[in-house]
Amino acid sequence: MADDISTLRRILHQHRRIAVVGLSAEWHRPSYFAARYMQQHGYTIFPVNPRYAGGEVLGRPCVASLAELAEPVDMVDVFRRTEDVLPIAQQAIAIGAKCLWQQIGVVNDEADALVRAAGLDSVMDRCVKIEHARLFGGLHWAGVNTRVISAKRPVVS
Repeated sequence: MADDISTLRRILHQHRRIAVVGLSAEWHRPSYFAARYMQQHGYTIFPVNPRYAGGEVLGRPCVASLAELAEPVDMVDVFRRTEDVLPIAQQAIAIGAKCLWQQIGVVNDEADALVRAAGLDSVMDRCVKIEHARLFGGLHWAGVNTRVISAKRPVVS
């Protein structure tokens, strides 16, 4: 599992096309808030949720499953229960994703081992939005200890 600062920074820098599995269309849900934040920071979001399939979420077409995506993605960000992650991990491998990211509270060790064995990056029990804000500037302005010691803001190209 990737949890050191340099690896998380590399993942967030390189994987700019994110399929968000379980993305809600309701603005107050954590999945919506995190995906919108990432979208506002230059990431392309691909909503995956059978509830909204055929419609749009965050101005993007929503599909029911990863297999239905019309374009390649780099990262699969999972907002589902831990027990739902293994089939999502299998789909992530099948579509050629490069990273499986399990959100805060989601820890499926079997899915983690499966994707790592297939050569994917794997992150568990972390929020993509919080990690982006922590590592690329944002949280430190609110007085949050980001555990990143530097006098300079990192440059994102």
